[in-house]
Amino acid sequence: MIAVSAASGAFGRLVVDHLLARCPAEEVVVAVRAPDRVADLAARGVQVRRGDYDVPDTLRTAFENADRLLLISSPELDSARRIRQHQGAIEAARAVGVGAVVYTSFLDADTQAEGITEAHHATERALRASGLPHTLLRHPFYSEAFLNSGLHAAVASGALDDATGARGINTASRADLAEAAARVLTEEGHLGRAYDFTGTSWTYPQLAQVLTRVSGTPVLHRVRDSLTTGAQGWLEAQVRGGVLERQTDDLHRVLGHPPTTLDRAVADILARPAPSSDAAEQA
Repeated sequence: MIAVSAASGAFGRLVVDHLLARCPAEEVVVAVRAPDRVADLAARGVQVRRGDYDVPDTLRTAFENADRLLLISSPELDSARRIRQHQGAIEAARAVGVGAVVYTSFLDADTQAEGITEAHHATERALRASGLPHTLLRHPFYSEAFLNSGLHAAVASGALDDATGARGINTASRADLAEAAARVLTEEGHLGRAYDFTGTSWTYPQLAQVLTRVSGTPVLHRVRDSLTTGAQGWLEAQVRGGVLERQTDDLHRVLGHPPTTLDRAVADILARPAPSSDAAEQA
């Protein structure tokens, strides 16, 4: 039996979709804080159990009889709380005899104990100390943080601007990372491994070229001197500092095929309707 924690999120649902293509529904358990949010999965034959990271006793029940557990990292932003949540999940898994844990970590969590990797670093250490057989899936940033419906605006205006200094970006799509997780959960030979996942590197000048090619409309790349505001500006700063240039072939090897290309990602986005102006104002 395979259990997936935090399965009601976008990534968790994609993992479940891939699992259902690879094994019977009755062999899949989802542990979620609010079971009513995944009634559609129950209708597909998946076992739905309450599993709340903040209530460890629910995790023991949720993880019972699991041969393998996908421990999807908590969305909690406070590192101290996130570490407690993960440690509680690991303790619950050990208490009920889970056979092996697959954890969604983050790139460089093995060497960096501060910042965005702080909780992941602590969780990796907790897994090692637990004695549970485990596999680490170190994710990059999701491609969707950069490649999303906002690309329609670039095509409409004929310009794509950024402040990343044309540095490389090693993001991977949720779909590719979810497929990789499902493969690790259902295949042999992955226990004891730590995978550093990256997608195919791309840059904003390349993105402008792809937008032009796919849309049939010229899109000019423009260099912006200042960072944009908010979370997107922070991401731009990371790229400009070269933080996202690391490359490995781990994702390609686990998938058994190349990760989604920039051309494919852009084509899929532009094939979907552009968000309405009302929706954009509400976002």
